Amino acid sequence: MKSFITAGLLTLGLVSSTWAADTASLLTIQQRWAFINYQLQDSAKEAAFNDLATRAQEQVNAEPNNPDKLIWLGIIQSSTAGAKGGLGALSLAEAAKKSFESAMSINPKALSGSAMTSLGVLYHKVPGWPIGFGDDKKAKELLVQSYKLNPTGIDSNYFLAEFLYDDGDYQGAKQHLDIAKKAAPRPDRPIADMGRHKEIEALMAKVNKEL
Repeated sequence: MKSFITAGLLTLGLVSSTWAADTASLLTIQQRWAFINYQLQDSAKEAAFNDLATRAQEQVNAEPNNPDKLIWLGIIQSSTAGAKGGLGALSLAEAAKKSFESAMSINPKALSGSAMTSLGVLYHKVPGWPIGFGDDKKAKELLVQSYKLNPTGIDSNYFLAEFLYDDGDYQGAKQHLDIAKKAAPRPDRPIADMGRHKEIEALMAKVNKEL
């Protein structure tokens, strides 16, 4: 059975003070997510993501037609599912799916197609019928779409590479990992970039063993 896997800032004190000062900022949500995802111990992630999801939901409630905020609510919901694991995470995955679909219905190109990328990952990671909604065909369609929309992006290439690796296309995976490694840095999201590059290197090592 497939399992939920998350994609899975300075110091904790600085992040916490920033978080307290500006819970309304989408950038603060993004930075807090990166801190939880890449710097917290696994045992602490579920509770931290739950709290962050509450903050993200407040942002969506205030601006229900803002696709960027819907995307980040979905990312946090899916990350919470990854931290929780097991069948109990399915309801969170369903909620994330709805958030991504809502964002795409408003603007599928928002945040360089991040809703497509994230929904594709969900379709790939969630168990298929009769347990969940997982579907590798839909996953590939969405991940290829998001790559075409953002052909030099770090996330669009990394997650397509991950899918291709799982599908046995090691050469294709390597090609997209090489692009992901060269993606332009995101100056306002250093922890996310650092964490993603570690994931790229780890996946590249697995790919190279197969080539």
